[in-house]
Amino acid sequence: MWRYIESWRLELPGAVAARWAWFFFSLHVLSLLLSVAATQAFLAAATLAYLIHLLRIRPRVSFPPVKLPLFLYCLATVNSVLWAEHPAVGWAAVRKLVLFLILLLSANLVSSTRHLGALFRGLFLVAALAGLLATAQFVIQYHSVRHLHPDRVYDYMTLTRIHGFMGHWMNFGGQQMLLFSALLAFLLLSASVAKGFPAGQEGKAKGLYWLVMAVVATSLVLNFTRGVWLGCILATLYIVARWKPRTLWAIPFLLVVAYVAGPSLIRRRVSLAFHPREDPALAIRLEMWSTGLRMVREHPWVGVGPGNIPLVYAQYLPPGTTPMVGYHDHLHDNFLQMAAERGLPCMIAWVWFMLAFGGQILRIRRRVSSQRWVADAAFAAWLAFLAEGFFEFNFGTSPVLMVFLFVMSTPFVAGQLESREQEANAPALVEQPGGAATVSDC
Repeated sequence: MWRYIESWRLELPGAVAARWAWFFFSLHVLSLLLSVAATQAFLAAATLAYLIHLLRIRPRVSFPPVKLPLFLYCLATVNSVLWAEHPAVGWAAVRKLVLFLILLLSANLVSSTRHLGALFRGLFLVAALAGLLATAQFVIQYHSVRHLHPDRVYDYMTLTRIHGFMGHWMNFGGQQMLLFSALLAFLLLSASVAKGFPAGQEGKAKGLYWLVMAVVATSLVLNFTRGVWLGCILATLYIVARWKPRTLWAIPFLLVVAYVAGPSLIRRRVSLAFHPREDPALAIRLEMWSTGLRMVREHPWVGVGPGNIPLVYAQYLPPGTTPMVGYHDHLHDNFLQMAAERGLPCMIAWVWFMLAFGGQILRIRRRVSSQRWVADAAFAAWLAFLAEGFFEFNFGTSPVLMVFLFVMSTPFVAGQLESREQEANAPALVEQPGGAATVSDC
């Protein structure tokens, strides 16, 4: 145990403030799925410690190459608040911009491939813990509904769904979706699944992580969120295409088998997706999207303002109509939400930011070797996030956004670490007497 602790001590940065920042950021990542208050407190502590480190040491600072679109997105967000009918409620969106510090901290505080792998493994285990809790919530809720409302089981099971440690099922589903994508890449594409296990225990290591995958996947199915299901399917298609492309045909086949053999609740949930007028969740989205388009037409440059959509929603409905009963605080679509709330320039900056992320991840993937699975995990999560974002404003949800930003930062971290290791192991030229030079291992 002492040797294990000592090995981790050697991983720590040399400066005291940087060590505290490293420690708090690690706690931030590992608590992402457990408590929003705790993870944001750890993020604030890590930021403060890193700021002290910057002022004292003035080290070289790294940041993913998405600075310009991110700056424009932040600038357009602040500008839309200033033009809003109710500007006071919009400053919450401005305060949320501090979450992008995750990109800065991750790029500068993840100290080694071992540290990066430990953070991912920790997140996978926490996701399994959240999945077990959510499954228990489902069992308890199902028995209660069957007893109290036997003729309306589907309605009550989809009205209030399992949420793990989060306060809302959409937050839980979005987080599990991102970690499902990363975990599948880890299992199928990583050569270090058994790292940390004794020699000869590779089978048990893989069995453990496949068990974790089973728990996470079960919680996603029981979450009943179709946008999350769609994201997981796209992530799976991408990872399987990177793993064994010839097996891609099996995925549609397995989905059909799962639908036919699945419980009636699952079959009904899927079938209603093709009849939106009969599904209240989809019907209200159709109303929201048409209302959002009217907002864009009337306020194309700055939108109605962050946080203003529920305050002005009724003004953009057709004359003589009232809003459908339901949640109207946002428009359940990333693209339309950005345009209606903050204007078309902000939406363009956000699309640029997202596309820059995807493009840079693919470039890094071509460059790295031992940590290529990290790039594949991030790109699969990126695909899943975008797919769900057509039906949910997941970019505006702090618990999901924080997980997304960390996962998106990891390919840049992996690329930096691999380049650093290659430089450290590269042979150096040693000058000999007489002007000759020989190659020496550093």
